Amino acid sequence: MNANVGRIDKWFRIALGLGLIAWAVSGGPAWAWIGVVPLATGLFNFCPLYRLLGINTCGR
Repeated sequence: MNANVGRIDKWFRIALGLGLIAWAVSGGPAWAWIGVVPLATGLFNFCPLYRLLGINTCGR
């Protein structure tokens, strides 16, 4: 599992994930729990969809 999520992409994903999860916890729609996906991909620096599409936002 090689990292394919860059620094800016990572922080955007973490912020989006936390925002969606907070919305779900505070009474938002059930689909807001999808925020777990961007949060996890941001924390692990790996996105399976990026791998399938051949995208790499890492600066390496």
